[in-house]
Amino acid sequence: MGHVLNLHVLVLLLVRPQTPCVTGHVQVVGPAQPVVAAVGQDIVLPCHLEPAANASEMTVEWTRPDLEPRFVYVWRDGVELESKKHPVYEGRTSVFTEELRRGNISLKLSRVRISDEGRYRCFIPDVGDSSVQLIPGAVSSPFIVRIERSSSGHVVLQCDSTGWYPEPEVFWLDGEGNLLSAGPTETVRGPDDLYTVSSRVTVEKRRSNSFTCRVQQNSTNQTRETHIHVPDDFFKEPSGSGSSVAAVIFALAGVTSVLAACFVFWKRKQKKNSKSV
Repeated sequence: MGHVLNLHVLVLLLVRPQTPCVTGHVQVVGPAQPVVAAVGQDIVLPCHLEPAANASEMTVEWTRPDLEPRFVYVWRDGVELESKKHPVYEGRTSVFTEELRRGNISLKLSRVRISDEGRYRCFIPDVGDSSVQLIPGAVSSPFIVRIERSSSGHVVLQCDSTGWYPEPEVFWLDGEGNLLSAGPTETVRGPDDLYTVSSRVTVEKRRSNSFTCRVQQNSTNQTRETHIHVPDDFFKEPSGSGSSVAAVIFALAGVTSVLAACFVFWKRKQKKNSKSV
């Protein structure tokens, strides 16, 4: 009877599916902070087993819950299952196969796009999961595109910057770093999902006459700025106002001369008529 039991146990062991041997309480661990990636560049979404365990024979799934199909990458039975992958990630996702044995199940994402933004889930069945937020970012240098002198002697500056993501903010500062009051920023989102911003500020003469246009994106911690020095002459009242007054005076003088000439001509004609009578 004892031999029959032992044989029965042996059969159960033989037919039982083989699972990786994981010692201790293993967890799937991801980053605590979002991952920021430059558009067009490659990025790694970190994820690992803790304590380290061999994941090469495990099923590793990377998914985006907001997609259908949701799979970004699937590793099963020692190979990648490309058929399960969402089409937008074809040829762009991979894992470090040599690192799987050491518990590194991080995902490499190539040629990051703005549409890649979202929350990614790193999952191993019967072990656990972790999530990581990806924030694609794009930046561009700003330019002072216009300088105008107002009738009051102030100067209007315009700053433009194209090719930002996510939407940035624009600030103006004087030479001492003081924040200037500017009008509302004009923002346009293009068909490529990148933002173009434009801002105008009216400034008066200052000690340094130096001004800075700063474009800033808080979630990606990116800042770009440009500087300009406005010459003192730009803050002088336009001479056009004096010229206008002079033009009016000359015009009035001309009209007066014409009227005077007409009056003289009329008087002479009157005298001539009186003599003929």
